[in-house]
Amino acid sequence: MSSTVLHVLAAISLSAIAMTAIVGLRYLLTSGVFAWVTSRKKPGLYRGMNKQIRSEIGWSLLSAAIYGIPAGIVAWGWQAHGWTRIYESWNDYPLWYLPLSVFLYLFAHDTWFYWSHRWMHIPRWFRIAHAVHHASKPPTAWAAMSFHPVEALSGAFIIPLLVLIIPIHMAMLGVVLAIMTIMGITNHMGWEMFPRPLVHSRLGYWLITASHHQRHHENYKCNYGLYFRFWDHLCGTDRGLSQP
Repeated sequence: MSSTVLHVLAAISLSAIAMTAIVGLRYLLTSGVFAWVTSRKKPGLYRGMNKQIRSEIGWSLLSAAIYGIPAGIVAWGWQAHGWTRIYESWNDYPLWYLPLSVFLYLFAHDTWFYWSHRWMHIPRWFRIAHAVHHASKPPTAWAAMSFHPVEALSGAFIIPLLVLIIPIHMAMLGVVLAIMTIMGITNHMGWEMFPRPLVHSRLGYWLITASHHQRHHENYKCNYGLYFRFWDHLCGTDRGLSQP
């Protein structure tokens, strides 16, 4: 094997390791913060759940590696070869495109998540993979990335694929990743942190928060979305809100 190939493989490996570390640290820090908030706002909510939480952390760190590898490959391709549609100058696209690009990413991710999530509830695939996530009864702030490797793999490629297709400013990509992280965690905390007037408003009718996702963990056959209730409403799988 030539030295050039070895150099490329080493660079890709280092990028994948770095992204795995970033995803893992992001998970530990953000989940840790929201778990701490839970201990202050809802003392005792996670009492007696240490074994479950250790399991959630273990599965989540494995998921971090699975998410980090494709992200690292694409990050290397962006830096070394300009593979992606990520741009750095604010003048490359009109300013009105900035929020639109965030919405396009979130809607595309939400669409993929809704349909892959429903697929994971087919009994065979539920037993193979998705049962790991639903073993969190009830889920905690540590459960957002608690996936079997098969399920983690099904979601690991969506953002790396989108950056190859849809232009986005690097700052707006940061916004997307922040929303993805925060909503993933807050939807699993076991209590509703957003104000009731928002959750029960016309806007709340289209957004997913803990009150909506908790119903999924209670009922399994409903409320499959990630950010928006669009597909749940359209496909008749929305069963309203729980009372976490």
